[in-house]
Amino acid sequence: MKIKFALLIFVLLIFTACGSTDNSTEYSKEFFAMDTYVKFTAYGGNAEDALELAEMRFVEMEAMWSVTDESSDIYAVNHANGNAVTVSEQTADLITYSLQTANETNTFEPTIYPILTAWGFTTGENRIPSAEEIKELLQNVGSEKVTVEGNSVRLEQGVQLDLGAVGKGAAGDEVIQILMENGITSALLDIGGNIQIIGQKNGADWRLGIRSPFGEGTVGVLEISDAAVVTSGNYERFFTDENGISYGHIIDPSTGYPADSGLASATIVASEGKRADALSTSVFIMGLEDAARFWLEKRDFEMILILQNGEIYLTEGLKERFTPNSAYDREVHVIEYEN
Repeated sequence: MKIKFALLIFVLLIFTACGSTDNSTEYSKEFFAMDTYVKFTAYGGNAEDALELAEMRFVEMEAMWSVTDESSDIYAVNHANGNAVTVSEQTADLITYSLQTANETNTFEPTIYPILTAWGFTTGENRIPSAEEIKELLQNVGSEKVTVEGNSVRLEQGVQLDLGAVGKGAAGDEVIQILMENGITSALLDIGGNIQIIGQKNGADWRLGIRSPFGEGTVGVLEISDAAVVTSGNYERFFTDENGISYGHIIDPSTGYPADSGLASATIVASEGKRADALSTSVFIMGLEDAARFWLEKRDFEMILILQNGEIYLTEGLKERFTPNSAYDREVHVIEYEN
């Protein structure tokens, strides 16, 4: 099989509602956690109580996975001086998942934290580290430097973990499970722009605007249900030097420098939040061709890629779910399988 890139001239969207939802009772919870604004919205008579449980659990997970909270599992592991640390089962599972994703993609890297810090993306004091500094820091980057045995985690000296590129999605998965266990059949989680959805709204798919990476507004609308939708791009957090050169926060672990893949943003649609969260970063670093090959190999997610020139590439599973804005004057292509 090979990949085919087809120009999408016009898409006729026809959706059939597959069931209805009682949206007569809507409840929302808004709070700040994991360094971002969070809003949970759920429908049904039990929604208020379910959201209380969901918020409590989300905050608990933040406490486990924070890099800066001295009582967290991750802080303990990062400051153990090479010794093994016993962590919670949830933390051990998420670290294991992160290591597996790193091996699978070669672009997702949970040990990139020291380089993020060197660039100032974790401190707010942005700077351009020297080539020598980056070269030295890269010696402590690599998933092979992390050992997990049961609930025991050990890092080699100088290595530091950061689950920020997967934690929001994993926490969202936990919240989705809690809501469903409490009878919720329609809900939307907005975790700093990470979207996770249960069911439909009023018997129809949810309509999500895909943000333009070039300024205000959206490039189109995605209609979706029972899925996680996560977008990454270096337009989210960046700084500009005195010469007008921008440096984004998504670091290519192979170079130690901000990713320069030709993409402006990458949106992943997957059944799990942690998968969508991790892959949005991974495919952004890969770029169009490598991301398309990865999608062809895995076939367990869909994606919308926006190039720096504004062109949109989306995988064939979304071609009847995505409607580009008429005012967005760029070509839209479909990435397809070709036998």
